[in-house]
Amino acid sequence: MTTNLKPITPAATVRLKIGFVLARSFTLSAFALFIDTLRLASDELDKSGRVRADWQVLGNTRHLIASSCGVQVAPTSGLVDPGQFDYIVIVGGLLKNEHPIDDETVAFLKKAAAKKVPLIGLCTGTFILAEAGLMAGHVVCVSWLHYQAFRERFPDLKVRSDRLFNLDRTRGSCAGGSSAADMAAHIVRLHISREAERNALEVLQIDRARSHLHVQPRKPLAIESNDPRLNAALIIMEQNTENTISIPELAASVGLSRRQLERLFMEKAKMSPAHVYRKFRLERAKRLLTQTDASLIEIALDVGFESAGHFSRMFAKTFGQSPRELRATLSK
Repeated sequence: MTTNLKPITPAATVRLKIGFVLARSFTLSAFALFIDTLRLASDELDKSGRVRADWQVLGNTRHLIASSCGVQVAPTSGLVDPGQFDYIVIVGGLLKNEHPIDDETVAFLKKAAAKKVPLIGLCTGTFILAEAGLMAGHVVCVSWLHYQAFRERFPDLKVRSDRLFNLDRTRGSCAGGSSAADMAAHIVRLHISREAERNALEVLQIDRARSHLHVQPRKPLAIESNDPRLNAALIIMEQNTENTISIPELAASVGLSRRQLERLFMEKAKMSPAHVYRKFRLERAKRLLTQTDASLIEIALDVGFESAGHFSRMFAKTFGQSPRELRATLSK
């Protein structure tokens, strides 16, 4: 169904034009931070004029679109020619929604891709792009919270959860939350100016925008560190307890040699990376023991141990009881 919505006409000096596609149950905070960074960069102070930027919420009906918190947003434009936009941002939300956007909107995104319009998945908007087959050949950035779900649904795509956002040629992806403002600020800086970016951030009470290299603020195992390389390594460990990677591979993924990574862990975490990685694997094993009926050997193999015996010894050493004893206490 098409709509007769007429988009607001921007000023002739517009340097950046972005269209937003909102999924059903989209994340309001990510959308608001992105679009408000754009709004405040477009004009002086908080005047909000469409002077240097323009934005539209795109939809093929006049129906309000409900966010995950219940607040509803109305489209401001129909599914017009995607070639008029510098970017199209797909704002995702709750993953339990099996049909976050309709077929006509999917076709619109494919048309945009064919015209080489950069597409950005915001929050779980990356799932929508991947489902439409539009992320093949691109690196995907997702929140640590959604990493496992993404890997299970799209095992052939390259995904990482240790960065805030990523711009990979004609595709972009963002972990969501406050990092939406960081990604929007980066785009403003590229297309408008550093002064426009600074104005937006100051009005939003943000000291400075974080770069695409910034590590997601996740602290697995409650290990405190201000070293981004160690924090990134911890997130990668946490997300790879099933398909384990070697310590040299882990080191390379954060730009270090194995020896440098080991020194870093001993200095900051007081444990070797192998020891920390084993703790992650055993924590996953503990969850599987308490939440599934899988056998000990199945769990041992799942978390990277070669035998149930070795797994049981390491588990008892870490938690003070064997896997069988843990299950026995739960059945009482």
